[in-house]
Parts: sequence; C-alpha cells; structure tokens
Amino acid sequence: MAAHPLPQDPHERFDVVLPDGTATGRTKARADVHRDGDWHRSVHVWVAGVGQDGVPFLLFQRRGLGKDTWPGRLDATVGGHYRSGEGLAQALREVEEEIGVAVAEEGLRRLGLRVCVNETEPGVRDHELQDVFLLRDDRPLTAYRPEPAELAALVRFPLPPLLDLLAGTRKTVTAETIAPDTDAIAPAEIGPGDFIPTVDRYFYRVAVAASLALRGEPHIAV
Repeated sequence: MAAHPLPQDPHERFDVVLPDGTATGRTKARADVHRDGDWHRSVHVWVAGVGQDGVPFLLFQRRGLGKDTWPGRLDATVGGHYRSGEGLAQALREVEEEIGVAVAEEGLRRLGLRVCVNETEPGVRDHELQDVFLLRDDRPLTAYRPEPAELAALVRFPLPPLLDLLAGTRKTVTAETIAPDTDAIAPAEIGPGDFIPTVDRYFYRVAVAASLALRGEPHIAV
C-alpha cells in the first residue's frame, strides 16, 4: 500500500505580509513563519447546501492528527495557505486536494477577510489573514473524497441545531461523518470542545452566513 503524503511541508515557502496584507517582498518557510509569528495569507472555503431531506447543512473538516496546528479539531471545510507567489486561482487547488471537488473563483461567494491569531499552542505563533468563501454544493456526503493526509473526516451538520450549539443554547449536535478511504457514513455526537477555540465566534458567524445564503439573502458577511 502506498504511503500517504505528509500533512504539511515545513519547508513550503510563504509570502510574509504586514498585518494589513501589504506585501513585504520576503518569503519564509512554513515552519519558521508559524514559529516567528509572521503575518501570512490563507484561504477558507466553506461548503453548505440543502440535503435531499430539505434540511440545510454545513460541512466541517476534522483536521488530520498529524497537522502542525489544532490536530483533530473541527475547522473550515477546506483551509490552505497561499504558497509564495500564488493568487486565489492557484490557492483553490486546496479544495480539490482536500475534498475532491474542483472549483473556480466564479463559483464561490466571498464572505470576507478574517484576521486570525493563534498563540495558544506551544511553539506556535500563527498570524493569518484568511480569505473566506462559501461554496453551495448539495451533493451527498459520500460524493466527497477527503484526503487522508489532511483530514481525519468530513463532518456534516444540520444547520438549525448547529446554530443552537454554536450560540450556546444546546450542548451537543448529532452530525454525520465520513472518513477518508471509505463510503460508510457514521453518526457522531459533537460538542463545543470538538471545534478549534476562537475568540471571535467565527464558526457561529459562518453558520449564520451560510443559513442566510441558502435562504437567498443577497447580503451576507463574516
């Protein structure tokens, strides 16, 4: 059996930017950027849709256990860094790499720019400017192909109870999960401790935006 690739390349080069996104002209290796707290750019693509049962849903990824930040926690459906010199069109390769869906920029709805600081893990000072997008995709969970090196699972939440969970008005939600290299869907009881902790209620704001988008609202943002 062929070995899966590593979850990340510590030598991958990132462009270093200022906190407002202005280019500095410098590049550094991924491991050094996350050690030194350099500002850099990444992209999040969230997948939402409406199931055959008519219930709106939002997809999360459970991060691979070998990831250098927040292994095993729930995060954006697809998340990846801009490599040095890349624009959005090139960075969207991450969507096909992580979940097996090819997308183009015109198929996405921009939700905004998130400023994210993570200094809660030992040895990590992760300072990111995250371009956040929403992709409407109604396909069943079994139609995705989660990448084993990147994801431990894809997790599909029904949006109404997820909103209650993220708002703090319920303790758990039953979600559907699918692991890489399988077509079997399994239930999972998810609580607040399964998500990456945030101070800006990011996941709640994305869930609200997804709910509004699926209802046809013209103005949404995070």
